[in-house]
Amino acid sequence: MKTKLILFALALINKIALSQNIDSLDIKIGQMIMIGINDRKELQDNDPLLKEIKDGKLGGVVLFEKNISPSNSQENLKQFISKLQRSSPLKLFISIDEEGGKVHRLKEKYGFVSMPSASYLGKLNNDDSTLYYNRRLAKEMFELGINFNYAPCLDLAKDTNNMAIAKKGRCYSRNPEIVSRQAQLCIQAHHENSVNTILKHFPGHGSAAGDSHLGIVDVTHTWGFEELLPYYGIIQSNQCDAIMTAHIINRNWDSTLLPATLSKNIVTGILRNLLGFKGVIFSDDMQMFAISKNYGFENSIQMAINAGVDILMFGNNVSPKDKSLSATELHGVIKKLVLERKISKERINEAYGKITNLKNKNKGY
Repeated sequence: MKTKLILFALALINKIALSQNIDSLDIKIGQMIMIGINDRKELQDNDPLLKEIKDGKLGGVVLFEKNISPSNSQENLKQFISKLQRSSPLKLFISIDEEGGKVHRLKEKYGFVSMPSASYLGKLNNDDSTLYYNRRLAKEMFELGINFNYAPCLDLAKDTNNMAIAKKGRCYSRNPEIVSRQAQLCIQAHHENSVNTILKHFPGHGSAAGDSHLGIVDVTHTWGFEELLPYYGIIQSNQCDAIMTAHIINRNWDSTLLPATLSKNIVTGILRNLLGFKGVIFSDDMQMFAISKNYGFENSIQMAINAGVDILMFGNNVSPKDKSLSATELHGVIKKLVLERKISKERINEAYGKITNLKNKNKGY
């Protein structure tokens, strides 16, 4: 009896210690970091990325086509993802851009299913077709171990000459009702297969004439309130897992000319307070030139988190000339800003709570 009591006490102490470790500042900051993992297609046991994951320095990874092996693609990717997930003390978000059409990483040439563009599905505007294609895609992602898709795209096709959005077939329609319906079907199909979705690019990139990958984009004179309607409808339906911010400027909403990702007026004032979104907010890639060439590395991190962004994404994919960033570097910068009281612990706690709520909500991974 005495032995059993001692063992029970030791187990309880261990559980308390583990809980304290998981809730530490370091772990909370790590959950706010999403990175691209360069061109890795496999992982050796001594890969520094695995140590970063084990140490809780990141909460998720973003995959690109360069992470897919040209042969035995499905099995290799599945094993690769499994090794990432097994190394983490908390669930990892394993994310990918799978809108379909030209934004399609899991290509047929690797043995994956085809996925038409949003513009194609929007023109069909047929519930069964949208569900069919998205169910196939989401089932495949679930089987691979991918649990987060950067889709659907809620941008309205207002500027048909936009090279970054409309020209690539990434918009369902110019009509917000069609966009809302198609996006809801996309989300439904993903949820049926335990895959989370991210609505993008808030507050609407479809009226932009430029590409924020290349520089600052100002939509002050082209943006319209109808671009918020799909977001509002899906938020109200309680089907919204996460929303990604756009690096676009609208001086009507932020007179300081900050892009949405860095603007508290837009992220907290409009998305949180006006539209009532309570879920996880992602930044678009912080290495896109609209941010990285204009606001500084440390400064942009501070501004984005204080604006209300919960997860910062650094894809390590914008330009091969730019230095690749490790999770350890990003973690160190955020922790420094917290210790210097430039970011409050309350803001970190708030983000951590939203992230872990979403991870615990989805039991499929």
